[in-house]
Amino acid sequence: MLPLPRLLAGLLLASGLTAASLPALAQSGAEVEPDITIRQEEDRTIREYRVNGALYAIEIQPAAGPAYYLVDRDGDGDFERQNGQRIAVPEWVLKRF
Repeated sequence: MLPLPRLLAGLLLASGLTAASLPALAQSGAEVEPDITIRQEEDRTIREYRVNGALYAIEIQPAAGPAYYLVDRDGDGDFERQNGQRIAVPEWVLKRF
């Protein structure tokens, strides 16, 4: 049997290595980087935001006027319009991991 100090040191080292190997999303305070697909249409630019393949927002930038977002707030496929400069990744996307 290992002496207690060596055992504790080994456990601390193992837990540190495990935490370091977790994906950034699982660690608190980590920001998620979405995959963005950009399409240019006749009179607007469309950006689709996905995390792990889940589409959660669409940004529409008309040729004239301010951009707006369509956001799926709860994962049911219904997108609601949201004005503003930035959107957060909804909880349902984060909980899919």
